[in-house]
Amino acid sequence: MKSVLFLALAGSAAAFAPSTQSRSNTLLKADLSSLPGSTAPVGPFDPLNLADSGSEETLAWFRASELKHGRVAMLATTGYLVQGAGIHFPGMLSSDVSFESLSAMKPLEAWDAVPDAGKAQILGTIFIAEMITESKPVHYTKGGPMPTMVFPAIDFSGVDAATLKRKQDSELNNGRLAMIAIMSFISAANIPGSVPALTNNPAF
Repeated sequence: MKSVLFLALAGSAAAFAPSTQSRSNTLLKADLSSLPGSTAPVGPFDPLNLADSGSEETLAWFRASELKHGRVAMLATTGYLVQGAGIHFPGMLSSDVSFESLSAMKPLEAWDAVPDAGKAQILGTIFIAEMITESKPVHYTKGGPMPTMVFPAIDFSGVDAATLKRKQDSELNNGRLAMIAIMSFISAANIPGSVPALTNNPAF
């Protein structure tokens, strides 16, 4: 499970490509405080001024990337913690690889142990999910809505603006924390001592 979720995290990173067409070459001076995810105590967080590095399409691409990476990271973090607690699927992944054996491996080792056919299925599922979220009549870089979850689709059409803003803030901030968490987990599992807080933790 760790290997699948870790691959999903990596695969999502490769799924985005900035729009090649730009409506304007003028740098966007974005008011980040008005965007979801700008909450106390951090507030607007853009130390590299990435929001001003391109057009409106560029900013929309950055936001969609952050949103989708955060969602994948939340799944990856949850999966890592579940498997670290000793919970895994029963039975065999293939004729000679059991889920129990995979759960005892580090993420990269577990990925190497997955048969090629299994890897192809995982990559294919990621590809289909990305195609579904990216193939919209009006793309988000052209003013369309931000990508929604594929499974399940959540309808926020009847939610008032204040509640929607709170939910968007929560999702983005939880996703940001999850990205830090899964990177820490993977580092701790593969580079002993790289994350002092996780040193000697049996899950790593």
